[in-house]
Amino acid sequence: MQLIEKYLRKAPKDISCHQFCTGASRTIARQYKQSDVPRLVEHPEERLTASCIVYSRLRREIWMVGDCQCLLAPLSSATPTYSYYDNPKPYEQELAEKRAAIIMGSSQPRSTFLTNDTARESIIPRMIETMKEQNKSYAVIDGFVIPEQKVRILTLDFQPWEIILASDGYPFLEPTLEASEQRLAHQRETDPLNIGEFKATKAFVKGSNSFDDRAYIRFRV
Repeated sequence: MQLIEKYLRKAPKDISCHQFCTGASRTIARQYKQSDVPRLVEHPEERLTASCIVYSRLRREIWMVGDCQCLLAPLSSATPTYSYYDNPKPYEQELAEKRAAIIMGSSQPRSTFLTNDTARESIIPRMIETMKEQNKSYAVIDGFVIPEQKVRILTLDFQPWEIILASDGYPFLEPTLEASEQRLAHQRETDPLNIGEFKATKAFVKGSNSFDDRAYIRFRV
């Protein structure tokens, strides 16, 4: 994340999505020793990896590289209507469903999975296997060539827009940070294992206020 942030701060303002994907990938690639590359080709799970969502003010485009999400609302009406967009990993929901099924079918008290999530452990081999599709069937920034057809690009017209960009750490993205945090807190209180309406490949770790990293920004253009 810090490497990509550093690259973006120095990037030209007219950079295209293609140039961003190429430049960010090269930034990560420079962190690898040449001797490491053959192993990283075979073991994507060992690469430095991040998803990223970028707004280009000059091009009026949103670039979604990996599993991120956003809300868009035109401001031409008194009551904005928000449209939701995401770019999920293709195998994430399948694995989340499998984990939930294991927990719901277990004879153990569900609370035991909050301290010893054996259901997650059981899907980890499959998770690692799906990572072999990294930058093949889905896009991430990991120092290898990004299949740009897997990068979602949203283009805005020149009317005023409200834009909310976020990581996938918010199970329910709302038009304000406060509302998004409230939905997250409600999820933690009512379904800390993430096996109900919202399913994830991991639970809320005891003592944590979230189950994943989260980032949220809202602005108008």
